[in-house]
Amino acid sequence: MSAETPVAPGHDEHHLQVLRRNFRAWRGTRPFWAGLFVMLGGLPIAYFPYANLQIGNLTLAMATTAGAGSLIIGVLLVVLGFSLWFQKHVRTFAGVAAILLALVSIPVSNIGGFLIGFLLALVGGAMAVSWAPGREGEAVPAAPGGAPAPEGAGDSGTDLHKPAVGEPNDLSGTSPGNGANGRHSAG
Repeated sequence: MSAETPVAPGHDEHHLQVLRRNFRAWRGTRPFWAGLFVMLGGLPIAYFPYANLQIGNLTLAMATTAGAGSLIIGVLLVVLGFSLWFQKHVRTFAGVAAILLALVSIPVSNIGGFLIGFLLALVGGAMAVSWAPGREGEAVPAAPGGAPAPEGAGDSGTDLHKPAVGEPNDLSGTSPGNGANGRHSAG
């Protein structure tokens, strides 16, 4: 191999670099952070009702009559988090269910795991509902400072948000076949 020959990705690389790159690609195709927040929110909700705090010889038990409900809510939140990772098509259902379970955990589970689990599950559920998959090959050009390019700064000099009539992303029709699926603004 000469010095000018580029190295193909995946060859002559350390296996940890390859694993990291593959994990980043996998993480980018699903609501990863939403699932992580929802799972982390379920842990304190399920844990605190069963926790025993040792202070010297004194044992402080947090066990309540709603311990079973807290355990169910916590386990469901963890399962919803995993479903966000491995079944991304249920992201809206899982996000709404996580928000509802977080709200139910306030009266049931020690103020939602002392507000820690409540806030994590609420933020994760909101992130899951708002996540939308990107399209392959879609790239936004960046300005020299690293910020997104101003409107109309594309390669062809046209507005990036308003495709010309007749392009595949034309939103003037009502058929789902031309990309007008309700996610885009018409203006």
